[in-house]
Amino acid sequence: MKITLLGDSIRMNYTQRVTELLGDGFEVYSPNDNGRFSKYTIRMIADHKPYMEGTRIVHWNNGLWDICNCLGDDFFTPIDEYVANMTRIADELLRRYDKVIFATTTPLNKHPEFNDSVDVERYNSVIVPILEAKGIIINDLYTPMSKDIERFVRADDHIHLTDEGNEICAHQVAELIKKVASEL
Repeated sequence: MKITLLGDSIRMNYTQRVTELLGDGFEVYSPNDNGRFSKYTIRMIADHKPYMEGTRIVHWNNGLWDICNCLGDDFFTPIDEYVANMTRIADELLRRYDKVIFATTTPLNKHPEFNDSVDVERYNSVIVPILEAKGIIINDLYTPMSKDIERFVRADDHIHLTDEGNEICAHQVAELIKKVASEL
C-alpha cells in the first residue's frame, strides 16, 4: 500500500524511521522538499501529484512555520489564513486519496524568540475540530512531546525533535498508518 508523508521538517526527520517501522507491504513517498508553511504545502501537493500517484493514505502536518513571528510583529500566517489554507489542503487531499491523517503541531522548547508553545496550542485547538468535521483522522503528536519538552524537543533550535522525540513520533505515526490501512 502506498503512503505519502507531507509537511515540514518535523515530518522529514521521522520519515526514514516510519518507513522502517511500516516494513513490507508499504511503499512510502515523502518529498525531499520541506513543506514549510501551509501555503507552500498547497504548491507542494500540486508539484508532487505525479509522485503521489497510487497513494491510499496521506499523513500530513503544518504549523511551526505558520506560527512563526518572524519579524516580531505578527504571525507568518495569521490564524484565519491558516484555517483557509489548511481547509484547502484538506479538501484537496480528501478528493484524491482514500484516507487523510493530520498530525498536530509539536511544542517548542523554552519559547524561542519568534515562536511560543501557547500559539502552537491555539493553532492546534482551532484547526483540529475543523479537520475532524471533514473526516480527517487526527494524530496528536503535540501531547506526547509536551509531556517532557526538555527531553523531546531540542534546546539548540527550540523546534526540532531530539532523537528520542523523533522515535516516539515515528512509532505513533507508523502505528496509526497501520491501523488506518487495516480498515481500508
